[in-house]
Amino acid sequence: MKIEELRIDFEFNGQKNSIYPSLIILDNELTLVDTGYTNFLTLIEDKILKKGYEMKDLKNIIITHYDDDHIGSLFDFKEKYPWIKIIASEIESKSISGEVKSERLVQAEEILTKMSVQEKEFGEWFIQQLKNLKHVPIDEKVKDGDLILNNTCEVIATPGHTTGHISLYFPSVKSVITGDAAVKENEELVIANPHFCLDVEKAVQSLSKIKNLKAENYFCYHGGKLTV
Repeated sequence: MKIEELRIDFEFNGQKNSIYPSLIILDNELTLVDTGYTNFLTLIEDKILKKGYEMKDLKNIIITHYDDDHIGSLFDFKEKYPWIKIIASEIESKSISGEVKSERLVQAEEILTKMSVQEKEFGEWFIQQLKNLKHVPIDEKVKDGDLILNNTCEVIATPGHTTGHISLYFPSVKSVITGDAAVKENEELVIANPHFCLDVEKAVQSLSKIKNLKAENYFCYHGGKLTV
């Protein structure tokens, strides 16, 4: 098996940005981890195809947590490739499928009440972005310690950024896909933007947890791959 980094470049508010979804290749089957913002399907498809893979081999999508930059194109993928199995944690599944209001939306609405007049325009836009996300049922709900993908991948509960956030550990290739439990900054692993963390203390504990796995490669959604 191997893990490929999919660098997706885009502009937001006139600034250049990148995200790094991961592609897991196992027995000629593909598993995508996280799906970018809304309307990112074609950007991700192009990267997969340029790496020499075929979309017919995409069998699974794993969602690390509910955030618009991670689940934005999930509905589009499921609609275009209906055979794909969607995997997420038991906790995050409830908001992804629409059973409960997402923690991120609750947080955004609470913050809006404390924003200045100048900030409120962005706050209201962000809330609308979250409300526009389309719900998708989850096919496989996982929890800490579960083994998936033919027992090659261990699910690691990494709460903090969101309550049900998961990361993925691959002992055979000494690698971790971190989601937003860790981001790469200045060649180090740090917690993601603390302003968006629902529980900073737990986020710090989760960062320590994945560092203690002593992996050689950390695939960070923000910042890209860090080789230790």
